[in-house]
Amino acid sequence: MKDKGYELTIKAAFTGYIVQAIVNNFLPLLFVSMQDEYGIPLSRMTFLITLNFGIQLFIDLCSAPVIERIGYRASMIISNACVIAGLILLSFLPDTVPSPFFGAAAAVCIYAVGGGLQEVLVSPIVEACPTRNKEAAMSLLHSFYCWGHVGVVLLSTLFFGVFGIENRRILTLLWCLVPAADLILFTFVPIASLPGEGKGEKGGIKALFSQKLFPVMLLMMLCAGASEQAVSQWASAFAEKGLGVSKQMGDLLGPMLFAVCMGTSRTIYGIKGHRIDLKKFMYSSVVLCILSYIVITAVKDPIVTLLGCGLAGFSVGIFWPGAFSMASSDIKNGGTLMFALLALAGDLGCGGGPALAGGAMSVFGGNMRAGIGTAVLFPVLMGLALLIREKRH
Repeated sequence: MKDKGYELTIKAAFTGYIVQAIVNNFLPLLFVSMQDEYGIPLSRMTFLITLNFGIQLFIDLCSAPVIERIGYRASMIISNACVIAGLILLSFLPDTVPSPFFGAAAAVCIYAVGGGLQEVLVSPIVEACPTRNKEAAMSLLHSFYCWGHVGVVLLSTLFFGVFGIENRRILTLLWCLVPAADLILFTFVPIASLPGEGKGEKGGIKALFSQKLFPVMLLMMLCAGASEQAVSQWASAFAEKGLGVSKQMGDLLGPMLFAVCMGTSRTIYGIKGHRIDLKKFMYSSVVLCILSYIVITAVKDPIVTLLGCGLAGFSVGIFWPGAFSMASSDIKNGGTLMFALLALAGDLGCGGGPALAGGAMSVFGGNMRAGIGTAVLFPVLMGLALLIREKRH
């Protein structure tokens, strides 16, 4: 089948990453409103973020055999159905059960299953499509998570400004339209199979680790997630201090700047990837990332520090999709299991980067700059992993 037959498949996969952006970024916008209405402590509200990502990690770890058994199409339909069901429950369940917190938690558990499946599925679906310039397509795919993040924040903020935060239940239902559209697309778009599809279950994890480059790819994914989140988690604080805005506005501006810069990097490679050498782009991004960490750590001017956060977002943009593309070309017959384990390593990095930065901040008396400076370990390790990959080729 010609490449054109799969154009709609790729667009459906792009939409899948917008769905994941809704799963990960919409609920935090409701925290203050839900806290005021239900009297839930903010510490319990923020636990919902941990719950969301914890379930997604579990899905990363356990879903590959099920996906290989039922196929990509059925898995994507189930994924979107879970997100729709979770959002619908979020719109009314906290109001109808004795404990609003547990009502919200139940909704999160359901849509987190969908978000976890999306993360495992969309990359191999795009990788399997018979298209040229797969590295560029993978980068453009991952840019849609960034643009989805920006869109969720901007459109939700605009809705609240026009109709009021008290109408958040209506907006929650409106966001269901995105996974609904994606579900419909995946009922009929053509879906190809990866070269290793069906072999991952037979060979399993042992077969993957027998390939000398697979541990290197896991390290690259861990460093990609850690390099990204070690900075983005603190971007709102830097925006608040650097621009002298409220905490709520800082929460919008800081992460949005990071997401826009990261999405720009991925989009540039996605559009111009056929002219750019992925390996050189990865090495250049490592250097830029280390430089951004130095700016954040050493420069005292808060505005420059905020710009350093933006530079960090741009530099880490290629890490995650670039590692996926390199793994696809280096690892034979990895199948869905490989993508699931790579996603798991990336998500562990997303938790480990902020954890290291936070621990270092405590050691240095709450100094944010010192904490983030410690996390420069991750882009350095990314550079070393790239060198090891070259030597083992």
